[in-house]
Amino acid sequence: MKVFHLAIIRTQPAPSLPLCTASDLSSFSFFQRGSIQEFMNFFATTVAERTQDGQRQGVDQDNYVAYVYRQHNGLSGIAVTDKEYPARVALSLTAKILDEFTKEYSEDRIKGATANVSFPQLDDYVKKYQDPNQADSIMRVQQELDETKVVLHKTIEGILERGEKLESLVDRSNQLSDQSKMFYKTAKKTNSCCIVM
Repeated sequence: MKVFHLAIIRTQPAPSLPLCTASDLSSFSFFQRGSIQEFMNFFATTVAERTQDGQRQGVDQDNYVAYVYRQHNGLSGIAVTDKEYPARVALSLTAKILDEFTKEYSEDRIKGATANVSFPQLDDYVKKYQDPNQADSIMRVQQELDETKVVLHKTIEGILERGEKLESLVDRSNQLSDQSKMFYKTAKKTNSCCIVM
């Protein structure tokens, strides 16, 4: 599970403008990174342009998924991840980066921008959200519940095995008790013919 690219793109007024981007392309070879970066920017911009205002969606392309949240003002937050990355976490990430961005920059400043703007928090989010279980509290709680469930199942299995062993011991002791009674009766019969004086 990996986040490759985060972007905030202004789609209105046309043409679309990537206001800020951050990427983690360390899983690609050095010589591929430039091409991959261009692909990520193009993919993110295209998906942002084709998303309706107020809509959230995920768009698959080969091994990548672009999750986009487009606000009513034409501002879009995009997260490009691999296919294994949880959609709920990626969409919450897009909403979070948009909220942070709109707190820092006014709507007039966003509409008047002609080039990239500085927003270093995107780099922090790329790093933080590489592990969705740690970044998202619900995912973390779900993982803890799953781990607890596994431990509980092992404990119950151990108790059941111990119960089967105890049952087996009780059966053996009953058999031993029956055999000892038979031995006593047989010994009494055998000894009844002889009288000791």
